[in-house]
Amino acid sequence: MRFLLATLAVTPLARFSRFPKIIAVRRMLGLATLFYALAHLGLYVADQGFDLVRVASEIVRRVYLTIGFVAILGLAALGVTSTDAMIRRMGRNWTRLHALIYAITILGLLHYFMQVKIDASQPAFHAGLFVVLIGLRLALRLKAPPTVGTALVVALAAAPLTAGLEAGWYALATGVDPLRVLGANLAVDLDVGLRPALLTLIAGVAFALLAAGLAAVRGAPSPRPRKAAPG
Repeated sequence: MRFLLATLAVTPLARFSRFPKIIAVRRMLGLATLFYALAHLGLYVADQGFDLVRVASEIVRRVYLTIGFVAILGLAALGVTSTDAMIRRMGRNWTRLHALIYAITILGLLHYFMQVKIDASQPAFHAGLFVVLIGLRLALRLKAPPTVGTALVVALAAAPLTAGLEAGWYALATGVDPLRVLGANLAVDLDVGLRPALLTLIAGVAFALLAAGLAAVRGAPSPRPRKAAPG
């Protein structure tokens, strides 16, 4: 999930830092995501003694494995079409196909949640990061300026959403009172560790500072505020 989320972070970072050359690493990160997923599948096959019939049976019988396998197939489709030649050949269809990355990420997160079963704090944190990245893209689509302030607003909004996702998962999967999970996200206990909502907020703030730092190093001008239309 880390490679996949890092891939999704490239475009918002390029926009908020006004450093378009960062886009060049997106393809490398995407291919790294695919190779990591294939290695993950390969380790599972090895753990099953390379019994491909048994592996296929398990993938069909276990929902979380089915979801993970579908996500890997999706990543493979994106990987084989990531060459310059395929981009030229497919045209607009390439953009439509690669928009599946969002659905693939959701499948990957669902697989992660179902795999850990009991302690969902890590998948909840990764889900929070996804919420931040989607929020940043949504803000840009709504013509919000790519500034530190916009990124901080997104981070602040993502934190309670992350707490809600974690609470909802525990309520559905384990029957734990969601209010207890929400309360835990409001408490800071260093002995237990930081909860996903706070970690998401920290990650969002870190993104804003990183983007601002890159923009400052490059000497990129801040976007000018729009002038109000004459009354």
